[in-house]
Amino acid sequence: MAHRTYNIAMVSDFFFPQPGGVESHIYQLATKLVDRGHKVIVITHAYPDRKGVRYLTNGIKVFYVPFAIIYRNTTFPTVFSFFPIFRNIVIRERIEIVHGHASLSSLCHEAILHGRTMGLRTVFTDHSLFGFADAASILTNKLLKFTLSDVDHVICVSHTCKENTVLRASLDPLMVSVIPNAVVSENFKPLSRPDPSAMSFVQHPLPAHPLGPNDTLTIVVISRLFYNKGTDLLTAAIPRILENHPNTRFIIGGSGPKAIELEQMIEQNVLQDKVEMLGPVLHENVRDVMVRGHIYLHPSLTEAFGTVIVEAASCGLYIVCTAVGGIPEVLPSHMTMFAKPEEDDIVAATGRAIAALRGNRVRTEKFHEQVKSMYSWTNVAKRTERVYHGISGHISEAEFYGYDVSNDPYGHATRNRDFALIDRLKRYYGCGVWAGKLFCLCVIIDYLIFVFCEWFWPRDQIDIARDWPRKKFEGDDD
Repeated sequence: MAHRTYNIAMVSDFFFPQPGGVESHIYQLATKLVDRGHKVIVITHAYPDRKGVRYLTNGIKVFYVPFAIIYRNTTFPTVFSFFPIFRNIVIRERIEIVHGHASLSSLCHEAILHGRTMGLRTVFTDHSLFGFADAASILTNKLLKFTLSDVDHVICVSHTCKENTVLRASLDPLMVSVIPNAVVSENFKPLSRPDPSAMSFVQHPLPAHPLGPNDTLTIVVISRLFYNKGTDLLTAAIPRILENHPNTRFIIGGSGPKAIELEQMIEQNVLQDKVEMLGPVLHENVRDVMVRGHIYLHPSLTEAFGTVIVEAASCGLYIVCTAVGGIPEVLPSHMTMFAKPEEDDIVAATGRAIAALRGNRVRTEKFHEQVKSMYSWTNVAKRTERVYHGISGHISEAEFYGYDVSNDPYGHATRNRDFALIDRLKRYYGCGVWAGKLFCLCVIIDYLIFVFCEWFWPRDQIDIARDWPRKKFEGDDD
């Protein structure tokens, strides 16, 4: 079978230069898809120093669309104003598949709606977990149900994330694949302890021998300092951990609204010589911070995957983390010490991890090779490419779903959904007594805008952009 390539648009509010897990995921996935011969562009919102069209060094074109930002780098949801710009980009770049990322991204949801109106195949990747009771989660879940009522396929980064998304959006589980995040293990190598020159740039190098009872043990935290990342738990736990273990220090990297509370805690407890606040850390500097430590502490309250703990393990750090969301799926038990998302349990789990390291009961020097064998962006790209093959009809339904869905008595045949407006309206109408009618109205207006744009700005008047030379894929024909 010939290797089929696609023109793909990755759409999300979250992309570089902003640091984060979703941003890194999009970049790494796009890079590996380009290596496999595909054309990939990224559509995101503009930043103060980043507007218009930019090219990344590997040939990925990034469109920084000028829209107002309202909260945590997400754009104001206008539903329709993005359509004319999106249509122009899609036609210029001859896009075939629209791949949106993140539940909280307005651009992602709007792009999937507009993509379906234009007759394009659509994929959505969910990177987060949400509840079902609070007002914000209810609104987010209803928005997700609207978007995913008419999407070709959904990807989740963990099995817990899949269960959460299926329940939130009332999806057929067959429509959802689990493809985890990964790390570039070469970028997260531990220090070579016997080689002093390899540690010359490190402010506090690790000892070249197992930790003794009087050696300083360093705990690293790199995270956005928000409530959902467990910063309140961290603020409460640090003084107790340092009191119980005097020969211990903390390095904290990241920024957010909870940073002020951490700083106040440090001043109140006079811990300036025990806790180092680094502020925002660029992703390319994360490894240099991590290798200064022995333990990575991750007190998050909710997490779909937790790429940062994989990066920390790859750097040879022992992981102390909360057993929430998809985190228990990420690493084997010998690399992690789990805790409940409670102050007392985090303090106790950290104490057990410190004792294990000081007693030389954990072989962290083997973590890097183990992580390297478990996680690979090339594998993630191959599995994502298979999803593209499935929704485009390049592989059979039986091969894509694992069995012949045409004979499924429950009607699980979800691939190749009809683009006809009446069929789309039927899918949206089932989203709720009042919401269904509102969603149908949105789809009709979106379709009318599309018809107007096709008349006012015909396709043959839009210049086709020249493609960056594609890489020749030399792998197996899959």
